[in-house]
Parts: sequence; C-alpha cells; structure tokens
Amino acid sequence: MLKETVGGILCGGMGKRLRPITDSIPKSLIEIKEGYTILDRQLFQMKYAGVNKVYLLAGYLYEKIRERYGTSWNGLDIDYYVEDRPRGTLFAINSLLKISDSKYYIVMNGDIVTDMNLKLLITQSAENAVTIAVTKLVSPYGIVELANGKIIGFKEKPTLPYYINAGIYFIDSKLKEHFFTYEEGDIEKTVFPYLAKRGLLNYYMEEDVFWQSIDSQKDLELVRKEFANRIDRPWGYEKIIAETENYTTIQYYIMKDSSIPMHHHMKKDETLHVISGEGYLYIEDEKVKISKDDVIHVHPKKRHKILATETLKILSYSTTSLEDYILDE
Repeated sequence: MLKETVGGILCGGMGKRLRPITDSIPKSLIEIKEGYTILDRQLFQMKYAGVNKVYLLAGYLYEKIRERYGTSWNGLDIDYYVEDRPRGTLFAINSLLKISDSKYYIVMNGDIVTDMNLKLLITQSAENAVTIAVTKLVSPYGIVELANGKIIGFKEKPTLPYYINAGIYFIDSKLKEHFFTYEEGDIEKTVFPYLAKRGLLNYYMEEDVFWQSIDSQKDLELVRKEFANRIDRPWGYEKIIAETENYTTIQYYIMKDSSIPMHHHMKKDETLHVISGEGYLYIEDEKVKISKDDVIHVHPKKRHKILATETLKILSYSTTSLEDYILDE
C-alpha cells in the first residue's frame, strides 16, 4: 500500500539563464518536446507514483501555470501557493508543510527532469526521517589523467565518485517542526545539516538513471535530445531508435516493480534484447527469467508481458504497423 502522500513542486523560479524563453513563460512550462513541458513530466510522475494531490509552489508568471493546469489535471487534484516575492526553496517547502495536512510529502525542484522511480522512493523511505534523492555527479568538463609526470589519457565528462542532491525530498510530517526552525535560506545550509547531525536524514539512490537539472540552454538541448521520439508510460517509457519499412527498433525502459501490459502481435514476431536489468517475460502461461544480454523471440499471436524486478532496458525489434499491435489488458 502506498503511503498517504501529498506532492509539492517548486516552480517559482525566474529562469534568468534561460532567457529569452523565460521572458514570457515560467521555467516549469518550457517544453522538453512539442506540447510536453517540464511540469507535465513531473505531474505525470507524481500521478503514477500514487500521489493524488499536488501543490504547485509558484511565483514568477504563476498565472501561466494556473491557466494550463487549473485545479485538476490528468486525474490529479491541483492546488497552488503563490509567493509575493522570491524567498527560496526552504520558504516554499515550509509553506507546503503549513497549508497541507498530510502524513507524508514528496517535493520536487521544478527544474529537474529524471527517470527516478518516485513510487519506490515513497514506499522505501523510512518513517520519522527525511529522505533525499541523490545522483552521481557527472563532471561538466573532460578530465586529464596523469601518472609519473606524464599525461596518460583523457576522459570526456566522466561520472565522478561523488553524489549530489537530486532535488527530490520525502518528508515525514513528524519532522515539520525541524523545518520551521528556519524561515528562509538555503535548505542545504540550514535544515538538512541540522537533520543530518541528528541522524534524521536518509538518501534514495538509483544507479544509471537519467537525471538533469535544466539551468541553461545547453541543459535544455540535452533533455530535448533524450525525449526525442520518446513516449512516457506509467511503467517507464518507450523510445523509437530506428525504423525501416518492415521493422521498428524500440527501446523499453521498465522501472523496478513495474510491467509492460499483456499484448501480442497479429502477424509479425518480436525479438527482445535485454540491455540491462532483470525481470520476467510472461508468454501465455510460461514464465521466463530474463537478464542482461538475453535475446528472446516471441512468435505472432503469443500474448506476453514483461515485469522488471530490477530496472530493465530492452531493445525490441518488431512490426511498424500499429494495427499489428494488440493490447490484451
């Protein structure tokens, strides 16, 4: 059972480094693909993590946000808290904790795009604590490798052995009073160190998961490249990698404990190549364990679905015809 959780998205930023785009819209309404905004993506994640109510903690050009989402969107109950002036992340989170009566809260910075599994973050977070999602730091620069007074190699923007705050927080309401100790300021310099010293700060981490903060035009283009030809699904996403007249190559990203629904192809077979992760392929009444490097052929008219026990990345080679794809559930 999912915990009783209210969502909050911090979408009051002015996005000065993204001008001129943000001259007319708030940062959270920037499109990461046509018709699909940063905030669309985050609300989609909240919904399929089992959150029913989300507060949009807004400020700059908040009218644009209200115009798009109103009081309900895609089955989510939407409410707003609007700051009269920029007062920082801590003030916005404190405002959410004051205006909403819930046992638990999940809060996201409004300028991040990620494939982190919010449902797992919620269900795995301990009570009587605050949990911060963390992600590995990717160097913004290429690095030079040195040894014995010589340059021995180069690495282009490697992943470093350090972690950064991923901008997603799970808060147990029992800890509200610790947040209220401070009214404003940098949450990483006030509340979080205070909680850490008392052993009340946990972390949630996923390996090899897409995460990007959109702070510049370069960041935005990186995210738009990731979302090109991609369709988000409740279980993850599917992305068209290549198309020919006869076959399409699709990448499936299936989050842990999620599954692609039962389906079949009328005329074309389907070949599945597991790139990473583990799970089960159900073909009719047969259950087959799958893991990295497995290649499985599924014959036409065979009903099948895929369950991820660890996050799965799979390449599917199959039909280009939508009429050949039949959803069975």
